[in-house]
Amino acid sequence: MGTEGKVIKCKAAVAWEPRKPLSLEEVEVAPPKAHEVRIKIVATGVCHSDLAVLRETPLPQGGMHTFPILLGHEAAGIVESIGPGVTKFSKGDAVIPLFVAQCGECEYCLSPKTNMCKTHWEEFLKGVLLDGTSRITCQGKQITQLFALGTFSEYTVVPEISLTKIRKDAPLDKVCLLGCGISTGYGAAINSAKVEPGSTCAVFGLGAIGLAAVMGCKAAGASRIFAVDINKDKFPKAELLGATDFVNPKDYDKPISQVLAEMTNGGVDFALECVGSVEVMRAALESCCNAWGTCVIVGYVPEKDMTLAPITLLLGRTLRGTFFGGWKSVESVPKLVDDYMNKKLKVDEFVTHNLPLEEINEGFDLMISGKSIRTVIKMA
Repeated sequence: MGTEGKVIKCKAAVAWEPRKPLSLEEVEVAPPKAHEVRIKIVATGVCHSDLAVLRETPLPQGGMHTFPILLGHEAAGIVESIGPGVTKFSKGDAVIPLFVAQCGECEYCLSPKTNMCKTHWEEFLKGVLLDGTSRITCQGKQITQLFALGTFSEYTVVPEISLTKIRKDAPLDKVCLLGCGISTGYGAAINSAKVEPGSTCAVFGLGAIGLAAVMGCKAAGASRIFAVDINKDKFPKAELLGATDFVNPKDYDKPISQVLAEMTNGGVDFALECVGSVEVMRAALESCCNAWGTCVIVGYVPEKDMTLAPITLLLGRTLRGTFFGGWKSVESVPKLVDDYMNKKLKVDEFVTHNLPLEEINEGFDLMISGKSIRTVIKMA
């Protein structure tokens, strides 16, 4: 008997309360409604954004998900069924859910100046789908879905504008990471900073996003890449991905911006902040050279102000932010998958742990302790 049009009961890791371990539960996943797709999740990464929501960190523009919630947004899977009006997906397609939608019709999607999408942005930040509700229930309660995705489940339902089809021969337990972390850091260097050949770069923070930014700087042809982190154990991986120098701020009794300025005769050409700290953001900007130095903020920090001396910008530095590395999600992610399959983009090197869904809380522990770059949860 097929499952199309029926409620599917399956395992999921539900966050019932903030700051509490996830609970393995049997959930009910309703059939997709109009312009929605139900997916069988094969693999999903454990990302800092999941942890931030678990800790009740406000989302951009004041968004705040409500509990209970199904976290998870960095995933890959197979289409199980489609809702009315869906024409771009079919049962059996290999897909990657997207936390940044691309409707292809709104003002943002039609502009080459941004990769953002206006359609249903507010609903997605609240963890609900197009009609303002979720497709996941447990013990009679609606479970919201992080970014309208919720991939810590064997099945989930997502809006069709938040999904892209990829080649079927791609290993889903690897390319799932192209749904967030790797794409974000890599694109921050390639698309947002527009790192130039022969330039000097500094990447602040060597988590998955920072390491991917290092990889992006190398791909863009940077001649010197400074990997900045207080954890010296992260340098070997950064070096593997292209870093030429490692700088630990704890090793110096002067500001890190001054250290980098002295090492580069005035400052780096490009700096990428991948931590999510206003103090580090300012340090990254001040590490850039005058006249043309560019700093890109990749890390997210809510409800805090960053104070700057106007002269920091008046002398010619540029400060900008990026979201999902500037990629137009639906059209770009399949190309990134192709780059991985053609050995132009590293992904395997980011996977440090593989765990079953039953051990997902260990994945969070590994991330918090700094012992993992990415833990991939395999559903089967």
